[in-house]
Amino acid sequence: MNNETIPPILQVGNVLLSSDILTELFCCDLARCKGICCVEGDAGAPVTIDEIGEIEDCLDAVWPHLSASAQAVIDRQGVAYTDQEGDLVTSIVRGKDCVFTCYGDLTDGDTRETISDCCLCALERVCRNGQTRFQKPVSCALYPIRVKEFDGGSIGLNYSRWNICNPAREKGQRLHIPLYRFLEEPLKRRFGAEWYEELCAVAAQLGL
Repeated sequence: MNNETIPPILQVGNVLLSSDILTELFCCDLARCKGICCVEGDAGAPVTIDEIGEIEDCLDAVWPHLSASAQAVIDRQGVAYTDQEGDLVTSIVRGKDCVFTCYGDLTDGDTRETISDCCLCALERVCRNGQTRFQKPVSCALYPIRVKEFDGGSIGLNYSRWNICNPAREKGQRLHIPLYRFLEEPLKRRFGAEWYEELCAVAAQLGL
């Protein structure tokens, strides 16, 4: 099926999703972007009440990895706040950086080269070190997919197209990895393996 004939909105279970989640080719390229999505923007990452509780439980382990500015923000207003749209989001520093941003070196999974001074998540760092069980907010793991919950229980998924992710689109095209395949793990974490299998079946029916 030609992409031009695919409906702009698809439905899988109670989830409405934009079709570009299936058609867009995408694979994060940290060697080029260095995780800048953690510091760019005008609000923090969307979080749930349950996630706020889990983050607060992680604070003792995470605290040494945070900047003094981030620690001051958390002391003043907590790990999250309500943004202009009425959504709960992680607290930010200087109007943009997530308070849980930290920096370090990573090894590129493809080339095995070292990526220096990469933007990292302190929550994920302590989880990978075995100090906590909470990895990071699911909204962060799902990016660039954004989740919107509607009255009645239905959910909307949109692809947030941002120029800072141009390297990810270029790498996705080189490797021919669709966005929904790249985000298989967080999609399963958020909606379950059965729902993800149904999503894959819809993609197959559309010839994707």
